Order: sequence, then C-alpha cells, then structure tokens
Amino acid sequence: MGAPRILVIEDEPDIVEVLTYNLTREGYHVLSAKDGEEGLRKARQEGPSLVLLDLMLPGIDGVEICRRLKADRATRATPIIMVTAKGDESDVVLGLGLGADDYVKKPFSPKEVVARVRAVLRRAVERGADLKGERLAVRGLLIDQRRHEMRVDGKKIDLTPTEFRLLRALAARPGEVFERQELLGHAVGPDTIVVDRSVDVHVNSIRKKLGKHRDLIQTVRGVGYRFADRKG
Repeated sequence: MGAPRILVIEDEPDIVEVLTYNLTREGYHVLSAKDGEEGLRKARQEGPSLVLLDLMLPGIDGVEICRRLKADRATRATPIIMVTAKGDESDVVLGLGLGADDYVKKPFSPKEVVARVRAVLRRAVERGADLKGERLAVRGLLIDQRRHEMRVDGKKIDLTPTEFRLLRALAARPGEVFERQELLGHAVGPDTIVVDRSVDVHVNSIRKKLGKHRDLIQTVRGVGYRFADRKG
C-alpha cells in the first residue's frame, strides 16, 4: 500500500506550499486544488485518504464542498479537516454537523496540522476495523464492540468507557506501538487536555481486570504501549 494521499483544497499558494512541504516530509503524498470545482473533481477522481479543506474559497465555499462530499457515495467516507479563519465559528459548527472530522484555525502551526492529520487518519482506520470485525478474540479475551463489553475466559468484565476504547484501539492494531498521548487520543478525543501518565493509570487498571492475560498489553519503554501479536 502506498503513502496516504492528502488533498489540500486551498486558494492561497503560500499555504499550499507550507502544507505540501510539511506533509510530504512526514511521508504523505499531497495533491492540491485551488478552488471548489477542482477540489470536488479531484476528490472524486483521485480518492484521497483525507481532505484538508479551506472554508473560504472562490466559487463554491468550503461548507458546500463538505456537504457535497458527504452526500456523494464515492466520497462520503473520506475524512475532512476544515481550515478556518478566526471568525468562522458558525461555519465550523455547520461543517462538523455535516460530517467533517476536525478543524484547525489560521494561522496554524504546521506541526499541529500534521498531528491532526495523523490522528484523523488513525481514527478512520480504527472505524474501518470496527466495521470489518465487531468482535475481537485473542486468547481468552473477547472484545464485543457492538455490545460494548469485554469477556475474559467467558466472564464479563466491567470496563469504564475510556478503558474500553483504549483497549479496543490497542487490540485492533496488534503489534503496533502507540505513544501515550496518541493512545489516549483514541480513548478520550484529541481536544482533551491530559498528561502522559494518565494513560498509565488506565492501562494498569485494564491489566488488573485482564488477570492472567495482563501480558497482552506490553510496555515499550520510553514510548508507550502495544497489544501482543494475536498469534502469541
């Protein structure tokens, strides 16, 4: 599989250049469109992994583009991050209501944009995993995503909502290392202010509830955590 493809719909060349440089440096393949018409056409033709969408565009504005993308069967599942000016709060609310995944305000830090792109893409992958497999079974552990419950050796174990989402995120991608802040973003959302050690508390609680299967959650020193390979 190739690098994720990011479509930047933006009419300011300087901003396109900054975003293209920083996203390319992080390993993404960047496409760009200077107005709404071109953006809609490329979104349908190119099938990007994510769209970075400026709300203030010539011709068709960003909110209408968002509406059309989410109404189109071919593009409705494509994640959208809106790029907004300070006075666009009402448009942001409308865009989120239409199905946009996140937003950043101008002027923005390129690092913030890259972080949000990474987080939204990861959540999209997790949602795809949810649809493909609503029940995850590993050794004596069963995670039933539709019922929002976990069983250990057939016995139902109570988890808090945060613990359940954290465990599900880990189990959906076995062997992959999650940094603490990134992992907690899956559990409580990217806009929640937390400290790195918060996730340690949640992991320790989950491990206690897993009992003899506690080693399924492995510590990667200096980085974070990963879920044991399902073959183990």
